[in-house]
Amino acid sequence: MKVLDKVKEMQSKGINVLQLDVGEPDFKTPDNVINAAILAIEEGFTHYTPAAGIPELREAVSAKLRDENRLDWIKKENVILTPGSKQALFYSIMTLVGEGDEVIIPTPAWPSYMEMVTVAEGHAKLVPSSEKFRIDINGINEAISERTKVIMINSPSNPTGYVASKEELRAIAEIANDHRIYVISDEIYEKMIYDGEQISLGTFPGMDELSITINGFSKAYAMTGWRLGYAAASKPILSAMIKLQQHSASSPASFVQKAGLAALGPDTPIKPMVDEFRRRRDYICAALKKIGKFSFDIPAGAFYLFPDISETGMKSDDFCGLLLEKGGVSTTPGASFGGYDDNIRISYANSMENLEAALARIENLTRSLKVI
Repeated sequence: MKVLDKVKEMQSKGINVLQLDVGEPDFKTPDNVINAAILAIEEGFTHYTPAAGIPELREAVSAKLRDENRLDWIKKENVILTPGSKQALFYSIMTLVGEGDEVIIPTPAWPSYMEMVTVAEGHAKLVPSSEKFRIDINGINEAISERTKVIMINSPSNPTGYVASKEELRAIAEIANDHRIYVISDEIYEKMIYDGEQISLGTFPGMDELSITINGFSKAYAMTGWRLGYAAASKPILSAMIKLQQHSASSPASFVQKAGLAALGPDTPIKPMVDEFRRRRDYICAALKKIGKFSFDIPAGAFYLFPDISETGMKSDDFCGLLLEKGGVSTTPGASFGGYDDNIRISYANSMENLEAALARIENLTRSLKVI
């Protein structure tokens, strides 16, 4: 948010800033989704809905989770629709975490995870990843205490694009079962996988009671501003989440839920967007390798790159600040994702034209640094 505030300030002065900090698809929301929302408004579907969401969309989401994610235990009654997946995450934390409870978070991780735990008066225990951003299973085991209530998983990962392996997820499921710990699995980038496969943690034995699957419409359907997400969990957990929504947001917007129903239909073009993200990923990785001084592994999913910039001789806050001020390119400091001062996050959710211009600016700046 600090980066975005600075970007907006510069743009208000007429300065051209190429944004590689924003975590949202730059594509237009598909026409069938837009048309469904317009039709709903025109037909007067603009009033309150049930707190958990309209039954037909809950049913469609549960069918999607059974068919695509192999979560055979999910029924409509296991699903809540929320104003964005962030709200689903927040309800999950507020339901499961109380004062002094511990939440294990493999890092690098999206900063809001840690802040949600803080709001719940819990304690976030950060477990740094191992080589190539693999989940440190031994580290998670060592972090467990009698106060541990939750492990948070995000695959594909923001900010690294790492996709967890079946072996890693199975190990986490075994830990959860052994210690009776809940696992919140944030799967919002599931459609954006270029190498490997998406595996939902809730498919492993015993995880029907211990997992909360979080997903939404923002990334896969270019619907970030529509604010529509969902969570799937056992009925006791879901009941508590519904109560939280009843007394806070009430429900997602009525006509947006109709748009979500259309998004899950067969006419929504997801593949062209994913193919374009793959093309951009390949371009930006090749361009950064050509520049040198950035060390990274090619991300298998999402639309982020998390390169090590230590060869520049600068820490992430300073490098991102200099790149913004002198190069007109906004990126996100790695320090924000759990203390990764030697990394920056680059989002390639931007046009190829803007990516090419941004990489040229990055090259010019890095060449000018004295350490280089």
